[in-house]
Amino acid sequence: MKKLPNLDALRFFLASLVIIYHIPSLSKNQGLPYFDASPILNKGVDAVYMFFVLSGFLIMRLIYIEKKNNKFSIKNFYIRRILRILPLYYLIVIFGFLFYHYLLPLFNIPYENNYNFVSSVLLTVFFLPNISTFLYMPGGILDVLWSIGIEEQFYLMVAPLFYFVKTNKIFKVIVTITFGYFLIYHLQGFEFLRRFQFVYFFLFFGGIVSILEENKKLEFLKTKLLFSLMICFLIILYFFTNIFEFENYILKKTLTVVLFGFFVHTMSCNNFNFKIKNRLLNYFGRISYGIYMYHVIALNAVVFLFLKLEQFELFNDTITIILINILTFALTIIFAHFSYKYYELPFLKLKNKFRS
Repeated sequence: MKKLPNLDALRFFLASLVIIYHIPSLSKNQGLPYFDASPILNKGVDAVYMFFVLSGFLIMRLIYIEKKNNKFSIKNFYIRRILRILPLYYLIVIFGFLFYHYLLPLFNIPYENNYNFVSSVLLTVFFLPNISTFLYMPGGILDVLWSIGIEEQFYLMVAPLFYFVKTNKIFKVIVTITFGYFLIYHLQGFEFLRRFQFVYFFLFFGGIVSILEENKKLEFLKTKLLFSLMICFLIILYFFTNIFEFENYILKKTLTVVLFGFFVHTMSCNNFNFKIKNRLLNYFGRISYGIYMYHVIALNAVVFLFLKLEQFELFNDTITIILINILTFALTIIFAHFSYKYYELPFLKLKNKFRS
Protein backbone atom coordinates (compact mmCIF):
# COMPACT_ATOMS: atom_id res chain seq x y z
CA MET A 1 0.00 0.00 0.00
CA LYS A 2 1.09 3.56 -0.63
CA LYS A 3 2.36 5.57 2.32
CA LEU A 4 0.20 8.38 3.64
CA PRO A 5 2.61 11.17 4.68
CA ASN A 6 -0.19 13.48 5.80
CA LEU A 7 -1.10 10.89 8.41
CA ASP A 8 2.51 10.81 9.62
CA ALA A 9 2.24 14.55 10.31
CA LEU A 10 -1.15 14.03 11.93
CA ARG A 11 0.35 11.46 14.30
CA PHE A 12 2.96 13.97 15.45
CA PHE A 13 0.32 16.67 15.92
CA LEU A 14 -1.78 14.34 18.08
CA ALA A 15 1.23 13.19 20.11
CA SER A 16 2.11 16.86 20.70
CA LEU A 17 -1.39 17.53 22.03
CA VAL A 18 -0.92 14.71 24.54
CA ILE A 19 2.40 16.19 25.68
CA ILE A 20 1.07 19.72 26.22
CA TYR A 21 -1.89 18.19 28.05
CA HIS A 22 0.35 16.44 30.59
CA ILE A 23 2.93 19.20 31.16
CA PRO A 24 0.67 21.56 33.19
CA SER A 25 -0.70 18.65 35.21
CA LEU A 26 2.66 17.41 36.49
CA SER A 27 4.01 20.97 36.92
CA LYS A 28 1.00 21.86 39.07
CA ASN A 29 1.30 18.64 41.05
CA GLN A 30 4.95 19.45 41.89
CA GLY A 31 4.32 23.10 42.76
CA LEU A 32 5.94 24.53 39.63
CA PRO A 33 4.36 27.32 37.56
CA TYR A 34 1.96 26.11 34.89
CA PHE A 35 -0.52 27.36 32.31
CA ASP A 36 -3.58 25.38 31.23
CA ALA A 37 -6.15 28.09 30.47
CA SER A 38 -6.23 27.58 26.69
CA PRO A 39 -8.62 24.92 25.28
CA ILE A 40 -5.85 23.40 23.13
CA LEU A 41 -3.97 22.49 26.32
CA ASN A 42 -6.85 20.32 27.52
CA LYS A 43 -7.42 18.14 24.46
CA GLY A 44 -5.06 15.29 25.25
CA VAL A 45 -7.79 12.67 25.67
CA ASP A 46 -9.46 13.85 22.46
CA ALA A 47 -6.12 13.47 20.67
CA VAL A 48 -5.96 9.86 21.86
CA TYR A 49 -9.50 9.30 20.54
CA MET A 50 -8.39 10.53 17.13
CA PHE A 51 -5.40 8.19 17.37
CA PHE A 52 -7.93 5.38 17.78
CA VAL A 53 -9.89 6.45 14.71
CA LEU A 54 -6.64 6.70 12.74
CA SER A 55 -5.50 3.24 13.88
CA GLY A 56 -8.86 1.69 13.01
CA PHE A 57 -8.77 3.34 9.61
CA LEU A 58 -5.28 2.07 8.76
CA ILE A 59 -5.48 -1.40 10.30
CA MET A 60 -8.90 -2.32 8.95
CA ARG A 61 -8.00 -0.87 5.56
CA LEU A 62 -4.94 -3.13 5.47
CA ILE A 63 -6.86 -6.23 6.55
CA TYR A 64 -9.75 -5.52 4.18
CA ILE A 65 -7.45 -5.17 1.18
CA GLU A 66 -5.64 -8.39 2.10
CA LYS A 67 -8.97 -10.14 2.62
CA LYS A 68 -10.27 -9.07 -0.80
CA ASN A 69 -7.07 -10.34 -2.42
CA ASN A 70 -7.20 -13.64 -0.48
CA LYS A 71 -3.89 -12.79 1.18
CA PHE A 72 -4.98 -12.20 4.77
CA SER A 73 -3.02 -14.26 7.28
CA ILE A 74 -4.12 -13.98 10.87
CA LYS A 75 -0.74 -15.34 11.99
CA ASN A 76 1.20 -12.73 10.01
CA PHE A 77 -1.13 -10.00 11.23
CA TYR A 78 -0.44 -10.80 14.87
CA ILE A 79 3.29 -11.19 14.29
CA ARG A 80 3.37 -7.72 12.68
CA ARG A 81 1.42 -6.19 15.58
CA ILE A 82 3.62 -7.92 18.16
CA LEU A 83 6.83 -6.72 16.53
CA ARG A 84 5.52 -3.15 16.20
CA ILE A 85 3.91 -2.64 19.58
CA LEU A 86 5.17 -5.01 22.24
CA PRO A 87 8.96 -4.37 22.33
CA LEU A 88 8.50 -0.73 23.30
CA TYR A 89 5.37 -1.44 25.33
CA TYR A 90 7.10 -3.92 27.61
CA LEU A 91 10.18 -1.71 27.87
CA ILE A 92 8.01 1.09 29.28
CA VAL A 93 6.15 -1.38 31.52
CA ILE A 94 9.42 -2.57 33.08
CA PHE A 95 10.86 0.93 33.41
CA GLY A 96 7.61 2.36 34.80
CA PHE A 97 7.26 -0.13 37.64
CA LEU A 98 10.98 0.16 38.46
CA PHE A 99 10.74 3.95 38.41
CA TYR A 100 7.88 4.27 40.88
CA HIS A 101 8.82 1.38 43.18
CA TYR A 102 12.63 1.56 43.21
CA LEU A 103 14.12 4.66 41.55
CA LEU A 104 12.00 7.27 43.33
CA PRO A 105 12.64 5.74 46.78
CA LEU A 106 16.35 5.54 45.89
CA PHE A 107 16.40 9.34 45.42
CA ASN A 108 14.18 9.91 48.46
CA ILE A 109 11.38 11.28 46.33
CA PRO A 110 8.02 10.59 47.99
CA TYR A 111 5.41 8.76 45.92
CA GLU A 112 2.49 6.69 47.17
CA ASN A 113 2.17 3.18 45.75
CA ASN A 114 -0.77 2.10 47.88
CA TYR A 115 -2.35 -0.30 45.42
CA ASN A 116 -2.21 -4.01 44.62
CA PHE A 117 1.17 -4.27 42.89
CA VAL A 118 0.77 -7.85 41.59
CA SER A 119 -2.70 -7.12 40.23
CA SER A 120 -1.47 -3.98 38.46
CA VAL A 121 1.48 -5.83 36.93
CA LEU A 122 -0.70 -8.68 35.68
CA LEU A 123 -3.30 -6.33 34.19
CA THR A 124 -0.59 -4.33 32.43
CA VAL A 125 1.36 -7.32 31.16
CA PHE A 126 -1.74 -9.05 29.81
CA PHE A 127 -3.06 -6.11 27.77
CA LEU A 128 -5.48 -4.56 30.28
CA PRO A 129 -3.50 -1.46 31.33
CA ASN A 130 -6.63 0.67 31.02
CA ILE A 131 -8.11 -1.18 34.00
CA SER A 132 -4.87 -0.77 35.97
CA THR A 133 -4.66 2.93 35.09
CA PHE A 134 -8.21 3.93 36.02
CA LEU A 135 -8.41 1.56 39.00
CA TYR A 136 -5.01 2.13 40.62
CA MET A 137 -3.41 5.20 38.93
CA PRO A 138 0.09 3.62 39.19
CA GLY A 139 1.88 6.72 37.86
CA GLY A 140 2.06 8.83 34.72
CA ILE A 141 4.65 6.69 32.93
CA LEU A 142 2.36 3.68 33.27
CA ASP A 143 -0.92 5.59 33.01
CA VAL A 144 -0.39 6.45 29.34
CA LEU A 145 -0.35 2.74 28.50
CA TRP A 146 -4.15 2.62 28.81
CA SER A 147 -4.59 3.65 25.18
CA ILE A 148 -2.11 1.03 23.95
CA GLY A 149 -4.16 -1.54 25.83
CA ILE A 150 -7.34 -0.50 24.02
CA GLU A 151 -5.59 -0.94 20.68
CA GLU A 152 -4.21 -4.33 21.69
CA GLN A 153 -7.68 -5.48 22.75
CA PHE A 154 -9.08 -4.21 19.46
CA TYR A 155 -6.51 -6.21 17.47
CA LEU A 156 -7.45 -9.35 19.38
CA MET A 157 -11.06 -8.84 18.26
CA VAL A 158 -10.76 -7.53 14.73
CA ALA A 159 -8.42 -10.12 13.19
CA PRO A 160 -10.63 -13.16 13.96
CA LEU A 161 -13.64 -11.14 12.84
CA PHE A 162 -12.14 -10.55 9.41
CA TYR A 163 -10.83 -14.10 9.25
CA PHE A 164 -14.17 -15.82 9.81
CA VAL A 165 -16.61 -13.37 8.20
CA LYS A 166 -17.00 -13.48 4.42
CA THR A 167 -15.70 -10.47 2.53
CA ASN A 168 -19.12 -9.46 1.18
CA LYS A 169 -20.57 -9.41 4.72
CA ILE A 170 -17.74 -7.67 6.54
CA PHE A 171 -19.10 -4.16 6.16
CA LYS A 172 -22.57 -5.01 7.50
CA VAL A 173 -21.08 -6.91 10.42
CA ILE A 174 -18.69 -4.07 11.31
CA VAL A 175 -21.48 -1.47 11.13
CA THR A 176 -23.73 -3.62 13.32
CA ILE A 177 -20.98 -4.16 15.90
CA THR A 178 -20.00 -0.47 15.92
CA PHE A 179 -23.45 1.00 16.44
CA GLY A 180 -24.58 -1.83 18.72
CA TYR A 181 -21.54 -1.42 20.95
CA PHE A 182 -21.89 2.38 20.93
CA LEU A 183 -25.40 2.01 22.37
CA ILE A 184 -24.33 -0.58 24.95
CA TYR A 185 -21.38 1.61 26.02
CA HIS A 186 -23.76 4.41 27.02
CA LEU A 187 -26.43 2.30 28.75
CA GLN A 188 -26.94 2.33 32.50
CA GLY A 189 -25.52 -0.83 33.98
CA PHE A 190 -22.43 -0.67 31.75
CA GLU A 191 -20.65 2.08 33.67
CA PHE A 192 -17.53 -0.09 33.85
CA LEU A 193 -17.09 0.33 30.06
CA ARG A 194 -16.96 4.09 30.51
CA ARG A 195 -14.88 3.96 33.68
CA PHE A 196 -12.14 1.93 32.00
CA GLN A 197 -12.43 3.68 28.62
CA PHE A 198 -13.35 0.67 26.49
CA VAL A 199 -13.99 3.02 23.56
CA TYR A 200 -13.67 0.46 20.75
CA PHE A 201 -16.26 2.32 18.64
CA PHE A 202 -13.63 4.92 17.71
CA LEU A 203 -11.44 2.25 16.12
CA PHE A 204 -14.36 0.48 14.45
CA PHE A 205 -15.72 3.71 12.99
CA GLY A 206 -12.30 4.43 11.48
CA GLY A 207 -12.58 0.98 9.91
CA ILE A 208 -16.05 1.74 8.53
CA VAL A 209 -14.70 4.84 6.81
CA SER A 210 -11.76 2.91 5.36
CA ILE A 211 -14.00 0.15 3.95
CA LEU A 212 -16.35 2.73 2.42
CA GLU A 213 -13.33 4.37 0.82
CA GLU A 214 -11.96 1.09 -0.55
CA ASN A 215 -15.37 0.32 -2.05
CA LYS A 216 -15.51 3.75 -3.75
CA LYS A 217 -18.53 4.83 -1.70
CA LEU A 218 -17.05 8.17 -0.66
CA GLU A 219 -16.11 9.49 -4.09
CA PHE A 220 -18.74 12.22 -3.83
CA LEU A 221 -16.68 13.82 -1.05
CA LYS A 222 -13.79 14.31 -3.47
CA THR A 223 -15.68 16.43 -5.97
CA LYS A 224 -15.45 19.72 -4.10
CA LEU A 225 -12.71 21.28 -2.02
CA LEU A 226 -15.31 22.97 0.16
CA PHE A 227 -16.10 19.78 2.06
CA SER A 228 -12.44 19.19 2.96
CA LEU A 229 -12.03 22.79 4.08
CA MET A 230 -15.18 22.59 6.19
CA ILE A 231 -13.99 19.42 7.94
CA CYS A 232 -10.59 20.97 8.64
CA PHE A 233 -12.25 24.14 9.95
CA LEU A 234 -14.44 22.11 12.31
CA ILE A 235 -11.38 20.25 13.58
CA ILE A 236 -9.65 23.57 14.30
CA LEU A 237 -12.72 24.70 16.23
CA TYR A 238 -12.82 21.37 18.07
CA PHE A 239 -9.26 21.57 19.35
CA PHE A 240 -8.83 25.33 19.76
CA THR A 241 -12.21 26.18 21.29
CA ASN A 242 -14.77 24.61 23.62
CA ILE A 243 -17.80 24.86 21.35
CA PHE A 244 -18.02 21.05 21.15
CA GLU A 245 -18.10 20.65 24.94
CA PHE A 246 -21.76 19.64 25.16
CA GLU A 247 -23.42 18.71 28.43
CA ASN A 248 -24.97 15.73 26.67
CA TYR A 249 -22.21 13.12 26.81
CA ILE A 250 -23.71 10.88 24.11
CA LEU A 251 -24.13 13.80 21.68
CA LYS A 252 -20.52 14.86 22.16
CA LYS A 253 -19.21 11.32 21.62
CA THR A 254 -21.34 10.92 18.48
CA LEU A 255 -20.11 14.16 16.93
CA THR A 256 -16.53 13.39 17.94
CA VAL A 257 -16.55 9.95 16.33
CA VAL A 258 -18.09 11.18 13.07
CA LEU A 259 -15.95 14.33 12.82
CA PHE A 260 -12.71 12.48 13.55
CA GLY A 261 -13.58 9.75 11.04
CA PHE A 262 -14.18 12.20 8.22
CA PHE A 263 -11.11 14.25 9.15
CA VAL A 264 -8.85 11.18 8.90
CA HIS A 265 -10.46 10.40 5.54
CA THR A 266 -9.94 13.99 4.40
CA MET A 267 -6.27 13.99 5.37
CA SER A 268 -5.55 10.65 3.70
CA CYS A 269 -7.87 10.40 0.70
CA ASN A 270 -9.75 13.64 0.17
CA ASN A 271 -6.94 16.18 0.31
CA PHE A 272 -6.84 17.17 -3.39
CA ASN A 273 -3.20 16.05 -3.64
CA PHE A 274 -2.14 18.25 -0.73
CA LYS A 275 0.94 16.67 0.83
CA ILE A 276 3.04 17.68 3.79
CA LYS A 277 6.53 17.33 2.37
CA ASN A 278 8.54 18.49 5.37
CA ARG A 279 10.83 15.53 5.97
CA LEU A 280 11.47 16.40 9.61
CA LEU A 281 7.76 16.68 10.39
CA ASN A 282 7.00 13.40 8.68
CA TYR A 283 9.88 11.74 10.52
CA PHE A 284 8.48 12.96 13.82
CA GLY A 285 5.23 11.32 12.77
CA ARG A 286 7.07 8.09 12.03
CA ILE A 287 8.51 8.02 15.55
CA SER A 288 5.28 9.25 17.17
CA TYR A 289 4.74 5.94 18.96
CA GLY A 290 7.99 6.53 20.81
CA ILE A 291 7.11 10.19 21.37
CA TYR A 292 3.88 9.12 23.03
CA MET A 293 5.52 6.40 25.12
CA TYR A 294 8.56 8.40 26.29
CA HIS A 295 7.06 11.83 26.88
CA VAL A 296 6.14 11.28 30.52
CA ILE A 297 9.66 10.00 31.26
CA ALA A 298 11.11 13.13 29.64
CA LEU A 299 8.62 15.33 31.49
CA ASN A 300 9.57 13.78 34.84
CA ALA A 301 13.23 14.43 34.13
CA VAL A 302 12.60 18.08 33.18
CA VAL A 303 10.35 18.71 36.18
CA PHE A 304 12.96 17.14 38.48
CA LEU A 305 15.58 19.48 37.00
CA PHE A 306 13.44 22.58 37.58
CA LEU A 307 12.63 21.51 41.12
CA LYS A 308 16.38 21.51 41.78
CA LEU A 309 16.84 24.87 40.02
CA GLU A 310 13.91 26.49 41.83
CA GLN A 311 16.00 27.37 44.86
CA PHE A 312 18.26 29.58 42.71
CA GLU A 313 15.32 31.66 41.37
CA LEU A 314 16.90 31.88 37.91
CA PHE A 315 13.70 32.38 35.90
CA ASN A 316 10.33 34.01 36.33
CA ASP A 317 7.14 31.94 35.99
CA THR A 318 6.61 32.64 32.28
CA ILE A 319 10.16 31.70 31.32
CA THR A 320 9.95 28.58 33.49
CA ILE A 321 6.76 27.43 31.75
CA ILE A 322 8.26 28.03 28.30
CA LEU A 323 11.50 26.23 29.16
CA ILE A 324 9.68 23.24 30.64
CA ASN A 325 7.67 22.87 27.44
CA ILE A 326 10.66 23.27 25.12
CA LEU A 327 12.91 20.93 27.07
CA THR A 328 10.18 18.29 27.44
CA PHE A 329 9.56 18.26 23.69
CA ALA A 330 13.29 18.22 22.90
CA LEU A 331 14.11 15.42 25.33
CA THR A 332 11.08 13.39 24.24
CA ILE A 333 12.09 13.60 20.58
CA ILE A 334 15.68 12.65 21.44
CA PHE A 335 14.49 9.60 23.39
CA ALA A 336 12.09 8.61 20.60
CA HIS A 337 14.73 9.07 17.88
CA PHE A 338 17.36 6.89 19.54
CA SER A 339 14.76 4.31 20.53
CA TYR A 340 13.46 4.14 16.97
CA LYS A 341 16.91 3.91 15.42
CA TYR A 342 18.59 1.49 17.81
CA TYR A 343 15.77 -0.44 19.50
CA GLU A 344 12.56 -0.43 17.44
CA LEU A 345 13.98 -0.48 13.91
CA PRO A 346 15.36 -4.07 14.05
CA PHE A 347 11.88 -5.27 15.06
CA LEU A 348 10.30 -3.19 12.28
CA LYS A 349 12.64 -4.68 9.68
CA LEU A 350 11.68 -8.14 10.87
CA LYS A 351 8.02 -7.10 10.79
CA ASN A 352 8.24 -6.24 7.09
CA LYS A 353 9.07 -9.86 6.29
CA PHE A 354 5.54 -10.81 7.34
CA ARG A 355 3.75 -8.44 4.98
CA SER A 356 1.44 -10.01 2.40
